[in-house]
Amino acid sequence: MTDQPLKSSRRVLDPTERVSEGIFGLIMVLTFTGSLSVAEAGRDDVRTMLIGALGCNIAWGIIDGLLYLMACLADRARQLAVLRAIRGAADPKQVQQSLAPVLPGFAAILEPSELAAIRQRALQLPEPAARATWHREDWLGALGVFLLVFLTTFPVALPFLFMPSVGPALRVSNVIAIVMLFLLGCTYGRTVGHRPWLVGIAMVVLGTALVGMTMALGG
Repeated sequence: MTDQPLKSSRRVLDPTERVSEGIFGLIMVLTFTGSLSVAEAGRDDVRTMLIGALGCNIAWGIIDGLLYLMACLADRARQLAVLRAIRGAADPKQVQQSLAPVLPGFAAILEPSELAAIRQRALQLPEPAARATWHREDWLGALGVFLLVFLTTFPVALPFLFMPSVGPALRVSNVIAIVMLFLLGCTYGRTVGHRPWLVGIAMVVLGTALVGMTMALGG
């Protein structure tokens, strides 16, 4: 038995997932850079901050990658359940009921002949696997999640590596973070069909508020 014909509906990180993981990584690193005191911080404080930001994003990148894998497995298990329900349906009405959870709007408008054809096509597929398993694209997606969270640390942290004065480095770091938030917002805006520049501005405001809230709560 094989579940090879059953492809996951999840892409290897769609645009929305890329944006959300990038924003998450940015917020994490900004909670560390924002904790620096311009008046009091020395090189040891900067080094401690960089180590903390790097370690935090590595940890959360691993956690997010594992959560992504769990979501992929749940998605494929749901598809297997739908496929088995369609194959075992006694009439077109049961096929429609089986499709409704995954295609709520589309299933309702299908004609009985179309529903019967769907069941017939499902019966022609190889016997589905006994249980859902991870595929290569799931592991690639999890790696992509980790890299997005981890790599967002570097642009914001770079000024502290190359600029000896904490004050100017912090200002440049904040500008880089604002630009990154804006670009991520523009990407998200294009994905959901809204004005990219407006969503970009909103993302900067939202990201700044989230960083402030995280720091205020001791995150």
